[in-house]
Amino acid sequence: MARRLESSMFKEISDLPARGIVMLRLKKYKNYLFRAIYRSSCCILIACSTAVSVSGQEAESTDSQPEQSDSPQFAYKKDLAPLLEEYCIRCHGEKRQKAELNLEVFLGSDEISLIESRKMWEKVAHALISREMPPEDKPQPTEEARMAAAEYITWDLAQFDCSKAVNPGRVTVRRLNRNEYALTIRDLVGVDFNVTEGFPNDEVGYGFDNIGDVLSLPPMLMEKYLDAAEKIATTAIQTDIPPYPPRKKVEAEGLETTASTADIDTRYLALMREGDALWNVEFDAPGQYTIRAKAYGMQAGPDPARMSFGLDGETLQVVDVWAVAGEPQLYEIPLHVTEKGQKRVTVGYVNNYNVQDHPDPDLNGDRNLLVDYIEIVGPMDAPKPVVKESHRRIIFKDPEPGTEWETAREIMQQFATRAYRRPVKDSELDRVMELVGMVMEDEGSFEEAVQLGVQAVLVSPNFLYRWELDPGIQASEEGENTADIREVSDFELASRLSYFLWGSMPDTELFELAERGVLKETFVLKQQIKRMLADPKSDALVEFFAGQWLQIRNLAGAAPDPTEFPQFDESLRAAMKKETELFFASIMREDRSILSLLDADYTFMNERLAEHYGVDGVSGDEFVRVKWDAESPRRGVLTQASILTITSNPTRTSPVNRGKWILEQILGAPPPPPPPNVEALPEGDDAKLTGSLRQRMELHRSKPECATCHNKMDPIGFAFENFDAVGRFRETDNGFPIDPAGALPTGQGFSGPQDLIQILKSQETFVRALSEKMLTYALGRGLEYYDKCAVDDIIESLTMNDYRFSILIEQIVFSDAFMKRNPERNSTDEL
Repeated sequence: MARRLESSMFKEISDLPARGIVMLRLKKYKNYLFRAIYRSSCCILIACSTAVSVSGQEAESTDSQPEQSDSPQFAYKKDLAPLLEEYCIRCHGEKRQKAELNLEVFLGSDEISLIESRKMWEKVAHALISREMPPEDKPQPTEEARMAAAEYITWDLAQFDCSKAVNPGRVTVRRLNRNEYALTIRDLVGVDFNVTEGFPNDEVGYGFDNIGDVLSLPPMLMEKYLDAAEKIATTAIQTDIPPYPPRKKVEAEGLETTASTADIDTRYLALMREGDALWNVEFDAPGQYTIRAKAYGMQAGPDPARMSFGLDGETLQVVDVWAVAGEPQLYEIPLHVTEKGQKRVTVGYVNNYNVQDHPDPDLNGDRNLLVDYIEIVGPMDAPKPVVKESHRRIIFKDPEPGTEWETAREIMQQFATRAYRRPVKDSELDRVMELVGMVMEDEGSFEEAVQLGVQAVLVSPNFLYRWELDPGIQASEEGENTADIREVSDFELASRLSYFLWGSMPDTELFELAERGVLKETFVLKQQIKRMLADPKSDALVEFFAGQWLQIRNLAGAAPDPTEFPQFDESLRAAMKKETELFFASIMREDRSILSLLDADYTFMNERLAEHYGVDGVSGDEFVRVKWDAESPRRGVLTQASILTITSNPTRTSPVNRGKWILEQILGAPPPPPPPNVEALPEGDDAKLTGSLRQRMELHRSKPECATCHNKMDPIGFAFENFDAVGRFRETDNGFPIDPAGALPTGQGFSGPQDLIQILKSQETFVRALSEKMLTYALGRGLEYYDKCAVDDIIESLTMNDYRFSILIEQIVFSDAFMKRNPERNSTDEL
């Protein structure tokens, strides 16, 4: 499919009229490119839709389905179905679907497999074990029935055989999101301006903006890609670079002559008799030079035309000019100049021949010398002109005269290989070179030709999308895919790895390892992970993963009430965000335990943030590492001002938001959406007089329709009530003492945030939630039931290795989900 898509795009381009392309550049052909990309993108969307629609079928055909045990210990009809029917369906059935949950669809069968709805059933089991369900005011099952149902769910989910069911899944063909695009352009070209300015925001799926299923290509974005490609190419490549070595040139019409001439060829100076073409030229410095002349001869007689090179009346060398009309050649000799200044350069005709009556007819004729131009090159040791780094990154060598095409092809081959993140095919390169050739034919400069080639590469689907297509896949007569799950190629692995950790294209080292076919070797891959995490480019993992997982991106839109919180300003907003980013980066680069994210006894702050926290001894704008006192209520990320601010309302804290945020982002157990028409919590001065926020919310959640979820969220949120809506510590709320103590639905009690953090840290839930979030981000797709095997392996390895951050990354990279993929259903050449 990739070949067909790109072919359609370049076929449209290559059919354009050749003349005028240099002056008008890409603008004249933007509609052609736009339509070509649009058509390619439609094919991409169709292919993606096809892949999504068949993925479930392929999962059935490629997965080993869970085998139900014949053990009489558990049975669906005995252990689970009766409880669902008697206690659950009235609120979670066809007629009434509280929390958007319908369990009635699972009734009526003798046996069911729960694994394909694993997430939902895990929540059901948790609600039963923690006694969140059924609600307290509803009929309750016996303890024996409750535990039997929960144990059946746990048992059924455990029947999934990870040793047999290897299903790595397949990611929808993925467009580079705006952040990946910007960083890829930075590393590919080296431009330092905001290339994605004006790009529409990317859609978010499963909490991240790099999910293939939601990265569509709207028409406005296609137009932006065209504009960006032109701007990038013209900014990166200079067209006003003086030639090196320096050159001075005079055309035929600018030459004086001592010989008789004739208008034989309007472009050339025709020397009809012996004599010289003269040029007074200024030599800027002593040194080594080259004199060049482009010429041809009107040949006659037994010898070729001969041309002399001279300086200040002295003949330096005579050369034979064998070239003929229509095929002029360049002739040159070296020249050493001892002092600078004006000198007379001559090119002479030295062997005139004009015989019309020779006995041998072949020797009759009139020999003449025709000169196109004279050029002085040098001095050879002159300083090289300064060019931008981005220019030299693309045009890494300058063409010698007559080698422009070959040099341009070499340049475009290297550029397209890096841009496509794999070796470019000859057919792909040929189509790019058609555009380069159009500029050269129109007498555009070498740099202008390369500019257009670069623009074409930057709007190619091979650049804009991360392709992992499977050539040569065969289908059986029944239409089923007969190909096996395959490992990703070394180049595909290099891209997966670099976009995971750097949000950008592979660097030279990754490309070289991929080309050698050794990147998949365990030792090599582990070394690359270590190197990449230590590289400053891994800041992308902090910004794009942590920024979305912890939702600190939302800090940009936080709007604390200026009356209630006059101390909140832009410098404090920036400091809050920076603290969390530096904190996550320290866990990553120091290879600390991921549990330290919850309870580390240090953070980073500058003077502005230290003042906000009431910490002495920090001055200046630079951030420094600060260790919390043993008595400090702050530990880890949950007590940082960024998190506390984004989970608050503009005028007050929000225990509901804070509890919900921890359930979603830290524990991976988001609560269901609230029921419709829920009465809002009373606000205003009169409401504040009735008690603390906790006291008012306890009255609010006493309502049956609110109690179930609030009993789960509120205690967690109230544990952080000592921190106000911008993260400052406080002892009272509107004059009422704050009580941060509480208990989880499981019965575990805590006296405040530190106790709660220790409870969260002691459970596997956080480790699993973080592993699932990171795996989702790394793969660019939502997790499926079969990904449980990869997550289980990650957790097991983390447990055995002190939960170190590098182990989390390594296990994700070495997982089948990352190293392998399900094949496409049909051959890509058929699409």
